[in-house]
Amino acid sequence: MKLDPVSLRLFVSVIEEGTIAAAAKREHIAAAAVSKRLSELEDLLDAPLLNRTNKGITATDAGLSLLFMARSALNNLNEIVVQMRDYSHGRRGSVQVLANISAVTQFMPALIKSFMDQYPLINIVLQEQKSLGITKAVAENRADVGIFTRLPHGADIEVFPFRTDRLVLLVPNEHLLADRQGVRFADTLDHDFVALRSGTHLNFQLIKAANDLGRSLKIRMEVSSYDALCLMVQAGVGIGIMPQGSADIYKMHGARVVALEEDWANRELTLCVRSREGLSTAARLFVDHLLATPTLCQD
Repeated sequence: MKLDPVSLRLFVSVIEEGTIAAAAKREHIAAAAVSKRLSELEDLLDAPLLNRTNKGITATDAGLSLLFMARSALNNLNEIVVQMRDYSHGRRGSVQVLANISAVTQFMPALIKSFMDQYPLINIVLQEQKSLGITKAVAENRADVGIFTRLPHGADIEVFPFRTDRLVLLVPNEHLLADRQGVRFADTLDHDFVALRSGTHLNFQLIKAANDLGRSLKIRMEVSSYDALCLMVQAGVGIGIMPQGSADIYKMHGARVVALEEDWANRELTLCVRSREGLSTAARLFVDHLLATPTLCQD
């Protein structure tokens, strides 16, 4: 005989009820079967567990120790069942998310907070990644969900419209362009730029736009984040271009935002998955939340 949960549960019931008959009634099992289980349990553990008298049954010292351990073991087994059911119903799990810097700074904090308020046992692992790497990672199943700036890709993924943002020009307060309400991109190309790092979609987008005009982008410094870009612009290192929503996050006393009067300044952010039908329950709930939750677009 091996130690099993049924024998432990019957043992606990007998101690709590005080008689085999009462325990048998509680567990919906014949009294003789309960008695047999208890005898086998004592033989297995090679210790007297019960004091049997005409007044009922009490636990021996060994039985009291087993009672404590049995309750703990049964509780742990019940917790296993509960947690596994949580996974199957999507109430528990982990979702791996890759998002570009624009999505991370503008949209993801509020969306993740509202989702975790509804599903506190689902863990969201968010990692910032370049747009070009996100589609590849999702296609290779290294992430459940990806959010990137819309661009041509050859990855075998499913894509869905997510949000839009608009690029603006950020200039130091004393800059020549600071008094303008709006500016064409061509008017910025005589000035030094603080740009997001090479390999990001925004960096590629600005270089392409300059090349389309037969010009080059005068990059004085590359940075890895929008907050660094803002700090460098405020310090007078150069001018920069970033999403309006991200610029609004940072309180900047030494710089101001100027409208960028270009059609390509309006951008679409896209959500991608390898297969929506193939997502785990937790990941599917997260994707549904992202696509259903309204968020104001940046104009």
